[in-house]
Order: sequence, then structure tokens, then C-alpha cells
Amino acid sequence: MKTGLTKKQKVTEVFYNAKDPTAEIYTHDTKLKKRLLSYAAKYPELCRQTDDDGQGGLWFEIDKYRISIRLTAPYSEERRRKSSDYAKSH
Repeated sequence: MKTGLTKKQKVTEVFYNAKDPTAEIYTHDTKLKKRLLSYAAKYPELCRQTDDDGQGGLWFEIDKYRISIRLTAPYSEERRRKSSDYAKSH
């Protein structure tokens, strides 16, 4: 879809606060939009699409306890080597 927006303008934003039980997600990310649309179809009591900006961005409202942020430590050189060796042998 041609939107006239640059890649830098195609953002994903998550808004929530300590008081409200829901969060709002605004995204242009195609994979995330598909995941959220699928989740909303399966669990309409927890997630729903609330708006479409007409330029490829969608707004969703979701139970904020369904969102998590995963921070991963970088692989050590040893782990990277073992993963590489395993991939080569399989």
C-alpha cells in the first residue's frame, strides 16, 4: 500500500498508564497488524481494532496485561559457535 509516508514515519506506539486496564497500540507494522487482527478475532473481549488512519496505520485497544516486553541478552561467542555448529550438522 502506497501511503506517502517514509519508513521513519511508519511507527508503532504503545500507550498505557497505571490507572486504566487497557493499552492502545498504533502501528504500521504489517506483521504486528496481522497478529493483532488475528488476536482480536480470537479474543474480542481482550482486544479490538478501534480505528484505521487511512494511511496504513491501525489503532487497537488491548488488555494491558496481554502485552509484554522481552529483553534478551546477546549471545556469548561460545553460544554463537555452538548454535552455528548445530545448524551446520542438521
